[in-house]
This record gives sequence, C-alpha cells and structure tokens, in this order.
Amino acid sequence: MKVTFLGTGTSMGVPVAGGFKREDLAHDPRNERMRCSVWVQTNQSSLVIDAGPEFRIQSIRADIKHIDYVLITHEHMDHIGGLDDLRMYNYVLKKDIPVYTTDSAVKSIEKRFEYMFGENKYPGSTSLDLNIINSPINLNDLKITPLPVYHGDLKIFGFRVNDFSYLTDVKTIPESTKELIRGSKVVVLSALRWSPDHPTHLTIPESVEIINELEIPSAYLIHMNSYVDHQESNEKLPPHIRLAYDMQTIEID
Repeated sequence: MKVTFLGTGTSMGVPVAGGFKREDLAHDPRNERMRCSVWVQTNQSSLVIDAGPEFRIQSIRADIKHIDYVLITHEHMDHIGGLDDLRMYNYVLKKDIPVYTTDSAVKSIEKRFEYMFGENKYPGSTSLDLNIINSPINLNDLKITPLPVYHGDLKIFGFRVNDFSYLTDVKTIPESTKELIRGSKVVVLSALRWSPDHPTHLTIPESVEIINELEIPSAYLIHMNSYVDHQESNEKLPPHIRLAYDMQTIEID
C-alpha cells in the first residue's frame, strides 16, 4: 500500500487567505499546507479520503489518473468542497463514483450540492453514488472499517484501511474505537497546535498521548495550523511520530 498526503493543513489552510504569518513559515516548504486529504493506492484500488477545496490542484500535483472509491470523514467544507472536481473521474470510470460516509454527511452533500442529484441534476456535473457506512466493508483488496470519533459534539468518521488508520478533526476517541485502531501499522491523527487546548480538535501533546497509549509503531500528524513549524516540531516529537507534509508518500507492507 502506498499513501500520499495530498494536504495536511487545518480548515483555513497554511498560510491562510491573505498570507498572514506566511513570512514566519516560509523558510521551510513543508509548512505550506493545503486542506487535509489522502490518496491510498494498492495493486487493485485507488482510494481518496476527503476532497477539500484544493482537490483539483492536489490531484494534478499527485498525478491521480483514476479513483475507484472516495471516503468522506464529515461534512465540513474543508473536507467536501472539492467534490465537484471529481467529475473528470466519472469520465474515466464511466459510472458514478462510490462514496462512503456518515448519514449526516450524505444529507449535507445532497443539500449543498443539490445540482448533482435528482431529476434536476445539472448535465455534466459530478455523479456520486452516496453510501452510508456503519460497519466494515470490503472493496477489492481493501477492508474499510469506519472509526467513529467526535469533532467537538459532531460524530464523524475516521477510517481504517487494512492496517492504515486515518483520523482527522478529532477531539475525542471512544474506547470502542480505540480497539478498532489497535494493531494498525501506521496511524494518521490530527493535531491542531501545541497549545492551548481547543474545544473541537486535539493538540499535538494530546495526539501523542493517544498514539503512545495505543502502542502504534509509526504515526503521522496532520491538520496543523499556521503556528506549527515542521522541523521545530519534529525535533520535539518522539522518533516514531512525525508531522506529515503535503505530497509526502509512505509505504505500508
């Protein structure tokens, strides 16, 4: 399995609109972060988790030519704003793109992108096959296990794909979900900033504590804001936990 981080930034991206604080981070290109998304490739499958506002640019940078499946963690616009950019992949697949997500995300997508659905579907717009997932499913050579977590009060999903677990926008992980994550070879977990605490997102120290509790051998942090410097942070982290950066690729046996 090959995993490519298409974007590793918080909901506003890094730098934010207007470029505020850009000069503080410009010394390292790894500090420039598009909205969070990841591409998973195996011998049989090409899968994307989340399609945010920069998805068109991300897909070009990563040279994504084919997408079999899309997983959506939740309905916030930094995770679904690029769904309309999937239309080219409809032409490649010659069918609707299967999407798996929560019940609330399905309802939100149908409302926000109403022109894609129903009798009045706009000709040529993206065609999605929306599916609610509540239990593990098999897609080709992928076992997909939804990982229920909380983004503040909003119940959202992370996903375990074979031995790779991906969780973004997390504040609370129930014990039952921790058991689903255990045994993963690699975990990706959101970590907004070093401090102070945030009501809907884990901080970097909180994420490190969870990763160590679960005894994960290799972990990557995502969804960092404009106050997190890549190299400086990695120097403070345990060796098995690194900040991910845009267009980084990792291999999982």
